[in-house]
Amino acid sequence: MSKIPERAPGTQAHDIPKGEALAEFMSQGWADSSLDNVQAAEVVKFAALRRAKIGALYPGVRLVFPAGTFKVRSNDTDYKFRAHSAFAYLTGIAASDCVPDSVLVLEPTNKGHSAFLYIHPRSPRDTSEFHSDRRHGEFWVGRRLSADETFRRYEIAVKHIDSLPELLGNDVGTLTVRGVDPTVDSCVEKHKKREAKLLSQVAELRLVKDKFEIAELQKAVDITARGFNDMIRAFPAATSGKRGERIIESAFYGRARLEGNELGYDTIAAAGGHACVLHWIKNDGDVLPGDLILIDAGVEVESMYTADITRTIPVNGKFSPEQRKIYTLVYEAQRAGIEAVKPGAHWSAFHYAAMEVIAKGLEAMGVLPVTAEESLDPDAGFHRRWTVHSTGHMLGLDVHDCSEARRESYYDGELEEGMVLTVEPGLYIQPDDLMFPPEYRGIGVRIEDDILVTKSGAKVLSKAIPSHPDEVEVWVANLLR
Repeated sequence: MSKIPERAPGTQAHDIPKGEALAEFMSQGWADSSLDNVQAAEVVKFAALRRAKIGALYPGVRLVFPAGTFKVRSNDTDYKFRAHSAFAYLTGIAASDCVPDSVLVLEPTNKGHSAFLYIHPRSPRDTSEFHSDRRHGEFWVGRRLSADETFRRYEIAVKHIDSLPELLGNDVGTLTVRGVDPTVDSCVEKHKKREAKLLSQVAELRLVKDKFEIAELQKAVDITARGFNDMIRAFPAATSGKRGERIIESAFYGRARLEGNELGYDTIAAAGGHACVLHWIKNDGDVLPGDLILIDAGVEVESMYTADITRTIPVNGKFSPEQRKIYTLVYEAQRAGIEAVKPGAHWSAFHYAAMEVIAKGLEAMGVLPVTAEESLDPDAGFHRRWTVHSTGHMLGLDVHDCSEARRESYYDGELEEGMVLTVEPGLYIQPDDLMFPPEYRGIGVRIEDDILVTKSGAKVLSKAIPSHPDEVEVWVANLLR
């Protein structure tokens, strides 16, 4: 009888051990399945320039950027893996090619830095990993790129991840993005302030997008637009039973998985009073024909760039007079915000432009306890009772992109050509808000578009998705014919 081995790496307690005879048999009789036509990815030249920029800030210092590792779900599988954004930015590796536990190392040289990608490559057929390792085995999780294939696609020298601890054990001064990979953290001496600065500097490089990034963001927006059409087509099904918000959410998820990599963030499908909850992601409410539904959704494409779009749509295709009044005020505020987006403008200029319209509109409705001018004083801000969030944020690899950037480079900085941001004012009248007449209570409206800063001002990447109230009604009518 063949010897039964102890529990192998990558297996669980309930896995039935494989004997030596079966293991030997599993290693035989496989055709060559290497990929012969791997071409360099479009992102290669852009990623190389990004690495050169961050490397130039740290001469003589080794820089380590982990992709991150697995997170277990339900003691069985792992959550879907998404690489850390700094790793994704500096390598350009697409979501479908990225392997958990990968690490990018920029090794100092006399001329700058050489890039090395440490990965767990494709499982060889002559090892038990192929059929026994639940996390890395191709039999379990599918094909990965080999080391050679990875090099040909991304043009970064590839090494096996098992050799990384030896490299990190030598005396070269090293900085890493900490808190992403416990193994890397344990191998690199902690430099809290310098590591925080490294992360900030990578984020600040990402503030201005290159041509590849802008094209990927446009792609994400265009797919998201088709996802919004899918959701509107699902309105009849959503109104016909319980928890219709989830029917709408599901329609969008299907589009995200079909044409993209994943959702950029959890979809908000908030009908009726739920629209007044800014991050409503339970999506377990009913959808009624007279409701407005606030949908905040974005597709993440394979490059891991995401869209972030919000529309507030009448479920039956027609705004009531009260709904239209609130919607039109938000629409006009957004138009003012977008017009304020231009190179050289202070980051917050578009926010204050939108808030001026909101405050004046609320004053005209008689709900402000002071004048609009008085409310716009930063020490007052009474209008913000109904619009508590900021009017936008940077957008890119993360839905709230570049959040590690220094305040002086982001919130207190100026807009530059190539930046991509959202403009998304909203008004939210809670169902129990006695400051508004009853017919307005429970109305929540947000309109959000993705904006590219150009030489001449603002380019609305999401302009194909209707937002004017008349156009929204036509949009719904056409899709529900």
